[in-house]
Amino acid sequence: MKNLYLQLFTTFLKIGAFTFGGGWAMIPIIEREVVDRHKWISREEFLDQLAITQSLPGILAVNVAVLVGNKLRGVKGSLAAALGTILPSFVMILLIAIFFARIYNNPTVVSIFKGIRPAVVALIVVPVLTTAKSARINRYTVIIPIAVALAICYGGISPILCIMLGALGGYLYYIISNKHAHKKGGEQ
Repeated sequence: MKNLYLQLFTTFLKIGAFTFGGGWAMIPIIEREVVDRHKWISREEFLDQLAITQSLPGILAVNVAVLVGNKLRGVKGSLAAALGTILPSFVMILLIAIFFARIYNNPTVVSIFKGIRPAVVALIVVPVLTTAKSARINRYTVIIPIAVALAICYGGISPILCIMLGALGGYLYYIISNKHAHKKGGEQ
């Protein structure tokens, strides 16, 4: 269905064109579009894709676009979604490269960027909170993301190591919980 290729392209074009602040700022908009509006993937799949894209090199929004596009239409779907995500940034960066050097020290432009910075922080905080809610972070498990954030920020620990340890921890938890479930099932 060619229409789906166009939908993938235009949806991710809109995401790429109207979100500022990088990948984390795009997450609520991507989630709203692909999970809530189009229902291309479930919320659980979205969280899994988010975990995968965070552990891969590259741009978060493009990585998500590639995974969503691939699920719906394979390689061609991936290309349509990725192109839609990349095109607005490419055009904007090209225009900035051409014109920004001339206006960079303009007091109005400097003031505009100072005003944008706090908004970008807010755009990053929102997906952190919604992701924590979707990932079922509660008062008992909140220590894990806090400890990881502190280890990365102040301990100089590699995010890659944290991801690998998280994957190992999740696997061990799965193994242990399955053993307990089989043990309880055998006792009855």
